[in-house]
Amino acid sequence: MIPEKSRKILEMALKKGGEVLMGYHGKSLETSVKESIRSVVTDADLASERAIFEVLSASPQSFSIISEEAGYVDNGSGYTWVVDPLDGTSNFAAGLPWFGVIIALFERNLPVLGGMYLPVENQLYFTASGTGAWKNNQAIRCSGSENLSELLVSYSFDFSNDPGKTRSEMKLMEKLSKKVRNIRSTNSLIDLCFTADGRLGAAINQTTKIWDIAAAWLVVREAGGIVTDIEGREIQFDLSRGSFGRNYTIVASAAGVHSQLCHIINH
Repeated sequence: MIPEKSRKILEMALKKGGEVLMGYHGKSLETSVKESIRSVVTDADLASERAIFEVLSASPQSFSIISEEAGYVDNGSGYTWVVDPLDGTSNFAAGLPWFGVIIALFERNLPVLGGMYLPVENQLYFTASGTGAWKNNQAIRCSGSENLSELLVSYSFDFSNDPGKTRSEMKLMEKLSKKVRNIRSTNSLIDLCFTADGRLGAAINQTTKIWDIAAAWLVVREAGGIVTDIEGREIQFDLSRGSFGRNYTIVASAAGVHSQLCHIINH
C-alpha cells in the first residue's frame, strides 16, 4: 500500500533537489574524493540533499531515509526513502548536463514509488507500482524491438583497481558492440531514463548502489521492460543498516532483447 500524499511529496522533493542543483550548475565547485578519484562529492550534492531532507521531513509520516551522502536515518518505519541527491556528480562537476536527482520509496525491501528528475530538461520520470511509467505526465514505454542490431545500448564503466575486472568489462563491451547498433553512455540516471522511454534499448552497469537503481528498477518495469542483475536474476534489495551500501549489478532493458543480452553477457 502506498501511503497517502507520498507521490506529491516525492515529486516536490525531486523538483526541489533539481532546483538547488541548477543553482550550482556551471559554477566553480569544491570537490572532495570519497572512496576513489572516480567517486566524488561536491557542495551541490550536499545542498541538494539538505533541500530534499527538508521536504521529506515535512511529511506527515516519519519514514526512514537512506541517502548516498547522509547514510542511514532510522525512524523505525516500514517505509524508507532512498535518495541520490545528485546522480552523475563527475558529469556535473565537469559542467556536463548529464545529471539528476533520484528518489524511491520502499515498503520493506520493495520499491513502490520511484522518480528520476533531469533538471536541465525539466523532465520528471515517475511511477507508482502498478500504474505504468510516466514522463511529465505522458505515458512512456520501453522499446518494442526484438532486434539488438536496431538498438543503442548503454554500458556504464569506470576503471577498477582490480585489473581482472577491468579486462572482463572491456571484453564484454567488445562482445556487445558486435551485436548492438552502438554503445553509448552518460554513466548516470539518463541512461536508465532513456531506456524507460525507448530511446535506448538497454542500460547495463556492474557497479551501482541502491540509490542509483531503485527508482529505475520500478520505472523500467512499469514501462514494460525487464530489470535483473548481470546474471539475469531478480535483484534482491537489502536496506538493512549493514548492507544498504553493497554493490549491485543491473541489466535494464526492453523486454524483447533482455534474454539476448543476458546470453551475450554470460557466455
